[in-house]
Amino acid sequence: MDIVNPLSEAAEAIIESGGEALKSCYQCGLCTATCPWNLVRNFLTRRLIHESQIGLLELESDDVWLCATCGTCVERCPRGVEIIDIFTAIRRIGTQWGVIPKAIKTAMGGIRTLGNPWGEAREGRADWAKDLGVKIFTAGTELLFYPCCTPAYDRRARRIALTTVDILKKVGVDFGILGPEENCCGESVRKVGEEDLFRSLAQANIEAFKRHGVKKVLVSSPHCYHTFRNEYPDLGGDFEVVHITQFLAELMEEGKIKPVKSFPKRITYHDPCYLGRHNKIYEEPRRVLQGIPGLEIIELPDSREDSLCCGGGGGRIWMETKKEERFSDIRIQQALEVGAEVLVICCPYCMLNFDDSLLTMQKEDVLEIRDISELVNKVI
Repeated sequence: MDIVNPLSEAAEAIIESGGEALKSCYQCGLCTATCPWNLVRNFLTRRLIHESQIGLLELESDDVWLCATCGTCVERCPRGVEIIDIFTAIRRIGTQWGVIPKAIKTAMGGIRTLGNPWGEAREGRADWAKDLGVKIFTAGTELLFYPCCTPAYDRRARRIALTTVDILKKVGVDFGILGPEENCCGESVRKVGEEDLFRSLAQANIEAFKRHGVKKVLVSSPHCYHTFRNEYPDLGGDFEVVHITQFLAELMEEGKIKPVKSFPKRITYHDPCYLGRHNKIYEEPRRVLQGIPGLEIIELPDSREDSLCCGGGGGRIWMETKKEERFSDIRIQQALEVGAEVLVICCPYCMLNFDDSLLTMQKEDVLEIRDISELVNKVI
């Protein structure tokens, strides 16, 4: 049932921009109570929604751009209100009026002209794979590996792509990449309100996949997984999407990956928002870790559907966050408190944020950040 109070013209504009959920919120305040921002600062989600309903929200407010789209509020909402859709719609209006943070504008410019948010040359997208003997995908190839913009261009995250390729080769999987023909998947682009750009990216990727005969795509990023699997089909995308954790779990269960070495460390696993809450993939990563000899696995205090966001979703991976307001610092502290030697991740955004926190907290000598593919590659 929709709320009974009349909506303002501004609210109707938000609804027309995709924020239909705005009509269903009855201001219980649970979203504010569960939002991770309130661990580090005062952030009244309920107030923003109420201001949107009555037409008093200021698009210039920094609060509009704080939402990391982690999904915690949606998970806990008693009415299932898609609060992320409301924020996306508000941002969509903001971008139409040119009210957009400078960092987001810069990232969008890079994506629009170069196909990636890092401002790097399109022709260099496959440089990470130089000398690895990775082929360009052609019709009949079993698997397309789509590494995400971050491992393709960021030197810190590049190891995710490198270890994935190493595993695929060891197991004998027939795979290829599209290199310069790849564009940003557009997941975060849509969340910051750039709907037209998102659709352009999606269409370009879908056409490239069709042109090359792609039937199955392997991704390292939960953000790529989410948008390829849940959003591209509405635009004509017709292919199977598999996250690396699902793929590794399947290979282990089929006996195609057989660990021959031990990894005797205490580890803890972080559930990424877009793999866990958004797509309910909780068991496969844990099954992979349980299959690695020597590991002592310790659960974090906030895990599975209660996992604490790293802070990188909703376009915030491109924005500066004050040191005292980083969720990733809290997550690092939680990992240290449970006695972990390694914090295992399976999302490039999480890797960048946790690496930054580890550096600024000066805890590099007591905790490692490792992608789950790195652990598997060490033992096979």
